[in-house]
Amino acid sequence: MGQNAWYYCLKHQRVEPQAGCRAADRLGPYPDRETAAHALDIAARRTEQADESDERWEQGD
Repeated sequence: MGQNAWYYCLKHQRVEPQAGCRAADRLGPYPDRETAAHALDIAARRTEQADESDERWEQGD
């Protein structure tokens, strides 16, 4: 994604460009500022999907 990458800073609860906080405090990279602004929603959705997948696997589906 290069220089046009955007991140969501967990420490400051804001969207920032690549030259922001340290990587351990951020989610991303995202292709644009708008997508980065929804990073927490995206992470929550992915976690739900992974949990559902784990449950199906444990049930043998």
